Amino acid sequence: MAIKMKVVILAGGLGTRLREETEYRPKPMVEIGGRPILWHIMNIYAQYGYADFVICLGYKGEAIRDYFLNYETHNRDFTVTLGQHQPEIHNHHDEVGWRVTLAETGERTNTGGRIKRVSRYLDGQPFMVTYGDGVANVDIARLVEFHRRHRKLGTITGVHPSSRYGELSVENGLVKVFKEKPQVHEGWINGGFFVLEHEALDLIEGDQESLETGLLMKLSERGELAVYQHEGFWQCMDTYREMEMLNEMWRSGEAPWAVWR
Repeated sequence: MAIKMKVVILAGGLGTRLREETEYRPKPMVEIGGRPILWHIMNIYAQYGYADFVICLGYKGEAIRDYFLNYETHNRDFTVTLGQHQPEIHNHHDEVGWRVTLAETGERTNTGGRIKRVSRYLDGQPFMVTYGDGVANVDIARLVEFHRRHRKLGTITGVHPSSRYGELSVENGLVKVFKEKPQVHEGWINGGFFVLEHEALDLIEGDQESLETGLLMKLSERGELAVYQHEGFWQCMDTYREMEMLNEMWRSGEAPWAVWR
């Protein structure tokens, strides 16, 4: 049984590095396998019993509002009887019971400020936070247990980044192994997938405070930021190439983040 905890998803940024797609829609609505990456992220949490979401809206937030207001007709077969207001929805799936709060946090608000703005929806309880543009096969149950065991105000998930270049294994002048954008195992970066105590919100000072260079830095300086080291798959979707890569992984049936499949 999952501990009652809400999941805050940062979905209001401009997504300028993926301008080919985000000129028309917010980055969390860019699709992998015909579904928004936002849907994939929510499914990761829901697989572990966390299905109470608070989505921080900003840039083109109306697209996300429309998606959830019309979720059933976007994603299900349905029958319309003319003269009746509600369609008959067929093929209900696992998303039944998801609770989704859509909160306007401003187009220009920074990441820390967005979290501060939705504090009214967090009921004074610990909560999780993630970005609306990255997927991973993080074991959420273990992440939460790690956070509880370490008794810090915050926990960050550390991941191994993917190389920006293909990796070659060369022998006698010939390529023996070629890996496209392999994960680099020497270092750790911020992979999102945070757990925060409600008291951490007191350290956020305003709309323009960054989660990364503001709140997380403050927690680190106070010795209040633990790191959960995730050795598995992680990938953000910053560029058109990364979007294509994630779609190809989905089409191939080898999408490590799809723990619900």
